[in-house]
Amino acid sequence: MTQEKPKTLFDKIWESHVVVNEPGSPSVLYIDLHLVHEVTSPQAFSGLRQKGLHVRRPDRTVATMDHGIPTRNLVNSDRLSVNGEQVWLIQDVQAAKQLAQLETNCQEFGVPLYGLDSPNRGIVHVIGPELGLTQPGMTIVCGDSHTSTHGAFGALAFGIGTSEVEHVLATQCLLQERPKTYRVNFAGNLPPGVTAKDMILALIARIGVGGGTGHVFEYTGTAVSQLGMEGRMTLCNMSIEGGGRAGMVAPDDTTFAYLAGREFAPQGAAWEGAVAQWRTLSSDEGATYDKEVTIGVDELEPMITYGTNPGMGMKISAAVPDPAAEPDLSKRASLEKALAYMGLPPGKPLLGHPLDVVFLGSCTNSRLSDLRQAAALLAGRKVASSTRMLVVPGSEEVRRQAEAEGLHTIFMEAGAEWRSAGCSMCIAMNGDQLQPGQYAISTSNRNFEGRQGAGGRTFLASPLTAVASAIHGHISDPRTMM
Repeated sequence: MTQEKPKTLFDKIWESHVVVNEPGSPSVLYIDLHLVHEVTSPQAFSGLRQKGLHVRRPDRTVATMDHGIPTRNLVNSDRLSVNGEQVWLIQDVQAAKQLAQLETNCQEFGVPLYGLDSPNRGIVHVIGPELGLTQPGMTIVCGDSHTSTHGAFGALAFGIGTSEVEHVLATQCLLQERPKTYRVNFAGNLPPGVTAKDMILALIARIGVGGGTGHVFEYTGTAVSQLGMEGRMTLCNMSIEGGGRAGMVAPDDTTFAYLAGREFAPQGAAWEGAVAQWRTLSSDEGATYDKEVTIGVDELEPMITYGTNPGMGMKISAAVPDPAAEPDLSKRASLEKALAYMGLPPGKPLLGHPLDVVFLGSCTNSRLSDLRQAAALLAGRKVASSTRMLVVPGSEEVRRQAEAEGLHTIFMEAGAEWRSAGCSMCIAMNGDQLQPGQYAISTSNRNFEGRQGAGGRTFLASPLTAVASAIHGHISDPRTMM
């Protein structure tokens, strides 16, 4: 009898979801959970109408409003009657139209929606895990690149385009080429002041923004197993910034403890059966990967970006690289362009660089553990008078929990703005944006030109680094304050 070849976590989930696999053609992959928001879904629902189709599995489809919602508190007085319908008054006209259209689409097609009035609304990649919708072994898609976040639970989760959103709505399946596998081993123990955000920024700085193209990352190693679920979500969230199709962490007792008792998690005997199945979702001993890299975290420092993509990152104590030292002419030109946009001289440290804005939020770092960590460092201190700080929780549940613990009081007494849930400054929505030339340190995932406002310049960093920098009004090393 031929012994079965050892399989990776990815292999197990992919192979159990293939519906049809014809040679020379993409596989037809079954999708367990389809997450929907207002930005990439309007055209998809319009396509269903035009073709006379319905949503194949509304019970496996969940929608939320997140990208375009204002993060100031909305009240009933913010509603206005238009043509007999109540609509929200929202600064961004296009966002308001998208939100209204999502509400209409979900009502028409029977899709559950966490709308502006819902106590469970929030960023799609925060509420999925929070509600227990995200579970090990699932295939999960959403019209958003950072769907990779859900891979922290041992799921295969990835972003899709608008035409694919329509395809999944209609069929609950998707045509996909099988990606390759890439094991990332984070060896050792994290030093004080160093977080999951620093781990993923270190990986991307090492392999570049295209290093994982065509691959699914599986994060392993002592440092990963020691992370809580929210740290693992941060790792997987930024897999796309390293070029990966998705990121994954094998489920373990930490995963199960997080999911236990959540609204949509299995209950009773079904829970015991689910956990038994989930325990099989780890890579077999001897399983091989198409690529592997090991990063020792013992000597890792807080990381910060200096350029205009997440791969332009360095240790916070380092100096901005000099383009003249780059032998590759294409990379040299890219670095010169980035530093010109950022207004940074080569060879100089970023420590001490003045800041205008600090943003604590986004689907990368807006969960309760992020806010707790930030508040612990900020307690008894003040945000510099020269700096504006926005704190935006990832969901209304996160906001309620933070307020129950008094974290919002710490932020507000320090001079930070405490907001409602939403994507906010990550995508420069509804006035939460930089002005041309302003510098921001952000806990989000992208630092492209104009990402947080036209002409705005963004440094990516962890919540700890963001808070330390907010206190001083310039880029600071959080380790000096711990």
